[in-house]
Amino acid sequence: MNSKRWIALIAAVVLFAFSIGFRFTMQLTSSFMNDVFDIEDDFIEETMIEDGDMSNRIAKLSLRGQIMETEQAPFASVEGFNEERLLEQIERAGEDDTIKAILFEVDSPGGDVGITSHIHRQITEMQEEYEKPIYVTMGSSAASGGYYVSAPADKIFAEPSTLTGSIGVIMQSINFGGFLEKHGVDFMTIKSDKHKDIMSPARDMTKEEKKIMQSMVDEMYDEFIDVVVDGRGMDEGTVRELADGRVYTGKQAEENGLVDEVGTYDDALAALKDDYDLEDAAVIEYNNNLDFFTSFGASMNNLFNKDNLNLDTIKSMVQQSNEPRILYMN
Repeated sequence: MNSKRWIALIAAVVLFAFSIGFRFTMQLTSSFMNDVFDIEDDFIEETMIEDGDMSNRIAKLSLRGQIMETEQAPFASVEGFNEERLLEQIERAGEDDTIKAILFEVDSPGGDVGITSHIHRQITEMQEEYEKPIYVTMGSSAASGGYYVSAPADKIFAEPSTLTGSIGVIMQSINFGGFLEKHGVDFMTIKSDKHKDIMSPARDMTKEEKKIMQSMVDEMYDEFIDVVVDGRGMDEGTVRELADGRVYTGKQAEENGLVDEVGTYDDALAALKDDYDLEDAAVIEYNNNLDFFTSFGASMNNLFNKDNLNLDTIKSMVQQSNEPRILYMN
């Protein structure tokens, strides 16, 4: 190895060590400052979208992207779906006496069954306790889990190009057992009982295992049907006819009773104001931000890790790929 390569190697090691040391120092500093000044790790800010009467306000909430749990490492980017923050925003909108109505913007193909159910339950509990109207405005997609969380709304607006519906449940796994056998690879498994490795990617499922997993999917499907029946006030038989997994355009969804009107975000907001005498209401949007020190750390982390990919992320992806997951997913 020549001198230039040695210099480059040493420089890379120094930069890597500096990056690790900097992140560790920022983490300690952030924790110390939060403790000293009693600053919460996350807090909700409000952004004014439209000026108006601050004693009669409309809160805009947003759900964008797949409804999936995202593991946030220290100083990771805060963008994307975050279940905890959305649940906090729904609770905040319910508790705030100045918030008279909620406009919920949904642009999601769905995702995890458990998280989707949590959001739906938070919405329905908020409605029952505070009796505040909530209108949904759908983006390019509000399918499966995206429709599940929209169903309890007092009124749903979809654009003509919106893909919605996809009422159903899916569970998938990859079987590469044949590939392993062909290449002489043995997949060693030690288990406590015969179903512990159900849906293993290294072997075929038995008839009994398929029956077990189908029963789970059917149970979640029935729950989805109930959500639509209750939320839309529709007959169960009608919902089951519509709930064959297909997606509908905004116009088709309106014709089938899955949405109330074909319209834009502005149409939904205008209708909400008109229906509840809130023409002069201020419109605000919640923003979850990290404190200054953590935000600064996140910026520096992005500087030193432009691809935002590390071994922990890769490990998590590999582990999750082998886990059977039931999804409300388009």
